[in-house]
Amino acid sequence: MSSSADYARSVGLDPNKLPAHVAIIMDGNGRWAVERDRPRIEGHLRGADVVRTVTTECCRLGIGQLTLYCFSAENWKRPPEEVDFLMGLLKQFLLAERDLIREQNIRFAIIGRRDGIPADVQAEMDTSIHLAAQNSGLTLCLAINYGGRTEIVDACRRIAEQVRLGELLPDQINEDTLDRSLYTAGMRDPDLLIRTAGEMRISNYLLWQISYAELWVTPLGWPDFTAATLHEAFQDFARRRRRFGGLHDVQGAV
Repeated sequence: MSSSADYARSVGLDPNKLPAHVAIIMDGNGRWAVERDRPRIEGHLRGADVVRTVTTECCRLGIGQLTLYCFSAENWKRPPEEVDFLMGLLKQFLLAERDLIREQNIRFAIIGRRDGIPADVQAEMDTSIHLAAQNSGLTLCLAINYGGRTEIVDACRRIAEQVRLGELLPDQINEDTLDRSLYTAGMRDPDLLIRTAGEMRISNYLLWQISYAELWVTPLGWPDFTAATLHEAFQDFARRRRRFGGLHDVQGAV
């Protein structure tokens, strides 16, 4: 029996009923700080620590992929000083977590457009991807400058270019064609989407990929999210009956 299965049982989880791919909308950092009369950036700093906690716990449980909504395409509308801080925090995170990525055998991926992301941050993104290329454990995927609608538009442009070049006929286009043209090409769709801070919306996140994902929302802001909260989400997921439009349950576990 694998050590991840043993660990899952030790914390009250059925290793056969865990989601293979977990996506998280990490909401509430700024509000968490404001509610405590602290600067918004303090909430983002606390949130970065939670990313480390959740990533480590997913590694222990043997989860296949963790996709985190780090910076949306709409976040550029925030005050310039906050955007600059978030870009600096991202660079700091990429540098600081390389030891964790190496120790935990984590694969690393980034989805989203690169427009507007500072060159030094892009360089660290590329370095982290390169250093983790041969790893075989959890895939940690960061959605940066990401928007679900933008992703679909970019996919349509790629397909249109293939048609223009004569590489693809219009009547050959199907769901698989679009799926292969998305930022997430080659990745499994999320089984579970977690959102913090109690907001009941998708916020333009993985619109195509979460068609059949189970949704789980907690009123906790991201800075208060813990390994125990993650376990609670997984326990609820294990009780869901996933049929994907059919009559029989389909197991989407690791």
